[in-house]
Amino acid sequence: MKPRFFKTLWGHAGSISEAAAQAAHAGFDGLEGPFPVELEARTAFLEALAEHDLDFIAEISTTGYATPEPGATVAQHLDAFTRRLDAALPAQPLFFSTMAGSDLWTFRESVEFLGRAWEIAQDRGVRVGFETHRSRSLFHPIRTRELLAELPPIELTLDFSHWCVVTERLVLDELPDVLALCAARALHIQPRIGYDQGAQVPDPRAPEYAYAVEAHLRWWRAIWDGQRRRGFTTVTMTPEFGPDGYLQCEPFTQRPVADLWELNVWTADRLRREFAEWISSQPSTLNSQLT
Repeated sequence: MKPRFFKTLWGHAGSISEAAAQAAHAGFDGLEGPFPVELEARTAFLEALAEHDLDFIAEISTTGYATPEPGATVAQHLDAFTRRLDAALPAQPLFFSTMAGSDLWTFRESVEFLGRAWEIAQDRGVRVGFETHRSRSLFHPIRTRELLAELPPIELTLDFSHWCVVTERLVLDELPDVLALCAARALHIQPRIGYDQGAQVPDPRAPEYAYAVEAHLRWWRAIWDGQRRRGFTTVTMTPEFGPDGYLQCEPFTQRPVADLWELNVWTADRLRREFAEWISSQPSTLNSQLT
């Protein structure tokens, strides 16, 4: 069982060739982001992956991007899910990760949507991680627990930072049953570090945010253990410190308080060390199986 790290394309301002080169230079194993629509861009995307021997995790959103289109129905979300999934199939991604559904739907609407989306993925023989994302159907840990109790065995993309800001605390320390449920359903991890007042600490290297870093490390270790028990041979992680209001900026000058790529490389390096320590702490019989 080994960790594999992916560079998020969210916030990358350069070309796809530059993104691939940057990822490879930093020791990342692939890219995560939407597959382009235009033929020329799709060709360049696939060439960049091949040139640097990188894998791909395809990101899809069901209407809108981070937030859904206002008033979009279950049928419209399913249509977007199907079209975007099918459009990315030629890239042969390892799997899909999706920001899906809406936090404004009724419980039954989210059950209908997530169940049908899972069936669509099953029909195509692909795996999809449904992200624990604000504004989407899995926006809250309790709602997620309730939904999973009524759904087929859908898998999750876990970004716990969203739940920190939604509940205004490091909430999974209070919900060990939800953490265990996440470990039993985890497909992929997006290890951004959230805190009580935001989905992204200004800089995880700063000592004042060490408490949040340590909390997330506790949770991720629980997820790795759950994936190990389920027979995973690799753990995929996409450090996802990003822009668009997530990255804090100085008033008036709008100067960023940190460099996003530095933060994501630091997060990957920190997780490599943490994973190595976790592996070495396993019983010897398990440790030989993991490596």
